[in-house]
Amino acid sequence: MWKGRNFRFGIDLGTCSTLFYEQGKGIVLQEPSLVAVRKDNGEIAAVGAEAQAMVGRTSASLEIVSPLQDGVIADLPMTLAMLRHFAKKMGKSRGPLRFVQRPEYVISVPCFIDPVKRRAVEVTMMQMGARKVTTVEGPLAAAMGSGMPVEEPVGSMVIDIGGGVSQAAIVSLGGIVVSHTVSKGGVSIDESIVDFVKHAYNLVIGRRTAEAIKHTIGSAVEPEPEEKMEIRGRSMVNGLPQSMTLHAREIYKLFEDFVKGIIDAIRVCLERCPPELVGDIMMRGIMLSGGGSLLRGLDRRLQAETDVPMFVADRPLECIAIGAGKLLGE
Repeated sequence: MWKGRNFRFGIDLGTCSTLFYEQGKGIVLQEPSLVAVRKDNGEIAAVGAEAQAMVGRTSASLEIVSPLQDGVIADLPMTLAMLRHFAKKMGKSRGPLRFVQRPEYVISVPCFIDPVKRRAVEVTMMQMGARKVTTVEGPLAAAMGSGMPVEEPVGSMVIDIGGGVSQAAIVSLGGIVVSHTVSKGGVSIDESIVDFVKHAYNLVIGRRTAEAIKHTIGSAVEPEPEEKMEIRGRSMVNGLPQSMTLHAREIYKLFEDFVKGIIDAIRVCLERCPPELVGDIMMRGIMLSGGGSLLRGLDRRLQAETDVPMFVADRPLECIAIGAGKLLGE
């Protein structure tokens, strides 16, 4: 059935998650960008979702590695091992293949990436056995994946809020006109929550708990007084397990730096943008994508601060991979 088929994939290689889009099928894989490594011999113990399940629960002999930092490859061997595992996992889901042509990839990269790091991405995919590798800027792929008219002579603005960084870009005629990146993303929010709970309550919590707090009671707009969440951690006083109630209003201020960073990125892009395109954006609005766009009330807060309409993409976690996949046919 699969003999002689030419496989083509669009890939969103993100700090927190990696997604594969297969032409003709859609999203075929979505896994955390994590690798569990044995410290004594460097052997890989788990990858993706299996490695994520070990976060905060590993022994001293295991280390959880994030091979991608701020959307770029920080550890080339671990990135290659992770991608090979994902490719093997997709192959198993199809059953045995008698012969498969070398695949073609379109892979997203940050706007700020330099030629050396862009080449590192291409080399990594070629070592995966790729026939052809094309890179595309993440915000441009997100705009394409969400259905924005990027090929038309009108201005469209997208903000991709990832785990490591957030990128704002204005696109027109199939390219990026202006972009701006801030070093604020979902991971920085999680770290702020961990630090707050530690210093305010002498309670140590893990990144997974911090992420659950962000999704459950985190908000870019002032929350209601009764919003709260029960959390558990380790007491710094006696070292024993401890639970407590954390109120949403306690952590509301922790999101300010993150929100202000996004607002600054919007203003920088609009200041550098040609006036004709600014008018298009004021009329059409700004699209938010990436996991950070799901922060409650973020679209309302940004609209109130900038007077520009905001909307969240229909599939914010997947639109970069979908956009990369669309480029496979062009």
